[in-house]
Amino acid sequence: MLDLSLHHASVPTRDLERAAAFYEQVLGLKRIARPPFTVSGIWYGAGRNHLHLTVHNGAHFRENKGVDNDDIHFALRVEDFEAACLQFKACGLDENLPADHPKRMILKRGGLAGFPQMFLMDPDRNIIEINQAPFIGTGLMP
Repeated sequence: MLDLSLHHASVPTRDLERAAAFYEQVLGLKRIARPPFTVSGIWYGAGRNHLHLTVHNGAHFRENKGVDNDDIHFALRVEDFEAACLQFKACGLDENLPADHPKRMILKRGGLAGFPQMFLMDPDRNIIEINQAPFIGTGLMP
């Protein structure tokens, strides 16, 4: 059996500087070294993993869609869920905004997953889950 672990998630963007402002100022991610690829992009450290932003105008963007926790997304774990909620609200994200608003969050403090989750979108409408999932053994779930 293969011993797989997630290395990175690659997220497309049309506007690298706008996306970088979100990932750095809202999520607080820090840039890491990136090889000199021919396509523009930025790499971030996310725990022991990476998040890669890549300029790709031909990507499948979620045009005119609101945040949807059932749509394709990636998840980032935080130690303090409520502190993350406060930080995101200070950046203008809010669960009370209209369903199609680009800064709307979905909050699930007591959802079926068994740990708190929130879902939000970056400026390109890529969906991001923020959770406080427990670490058990080498995986997140038992």
